[in-house]
Amino acid sequence: MAISGQFGHLQALLVEPSAMQAKIIRKVCDEVGLTQVQLVGSAADADAAMRAARPDVVLSALYLPDRSGTELLIAMRADPLLKHVAFILISSETRLQALDPIRQSGICGIVPKPFTSHQLALALNATVDYLGTNDTLDNQYDLEGVRVLLVDDSHNARKFMRGVLENLGIRHIIEASNGKEGAAVLEGSMVDLIITDYNMPEMDGREFVEFVRTRSWQRSVPILMVTSETSESRLAAVEEAGVSGICDKPFEPSVVRQLLERILEQGTTD
Repeated sequence: MAISGQFGHLQALLVEPSAMQAKIIRKVCDEVGLTQVQLVGSAADADAAMRAARPDVVLSALYLPDRSGTELLIAMRADPLLKHVAFILISSETRLQALDPIRQSGICGIVPKPFTSHQLALALNATVDYLGTNDTLDNQYDLEGVRVLLVDDSHNARKFMRGVLENLGIRHIIEASNGKEGAAVLEGSMVDLIITDYNMPEMDGREFVEFVRTRSWQRSVPILMVTSETSESRLAAVEEAGVSGICDKPFEPSVVRQLLERILEQGTTD
């Protein structure tokens, strides 16, 4: 859990059209030590503010007067100047069809309205990991030879997860856009960890996990599934297929950190 002042170095841009909601959000930001917060009320104003002074993180509502938060994020990810700015969604929206596009676009967290300081701190911790300002695993382990296969049909999601892995100290990362491509990679390349999405074309996450566990020569490789899938029956089938862990999209970098630590600790005792 974050302590006050841990996020004081972050420059934040809050995109919130409601003055009342903005006041509430800024109060919680103060509680967790996020004190450098600039407020704008629209996507256009956000774009102008970011070009004047690029922030570390954007905290945005989903529904803005001129475009959606999803459209704002997609535009940021396509802009060379803004593509690495962290993004946190603050919204009362709960519908999967409304949230899934932004989950696939590389965000650090989704914070519900209303929210607690603990929920905001979790998203900001993920932001700090994404930005690479937390300690890497290099201090404890030799990551020179660690190889990760990253499987996701969303380019932005892969880019986000690659950034997190690189900030942890991982340098050998192979990307695939679906399970079929991932299976082909495994035929010729040995990896130490697989991170995969669930919903993908050609071969989905469950089929890919089943392939790894039953047909690949690397059947024991740890697999982390990162997904926005909410169906309990589908997730149960994935667990049955043999994943090492499942976490939500957007995923918390700490989950990957813990799994990597477990893998590396096992490696030093084998």
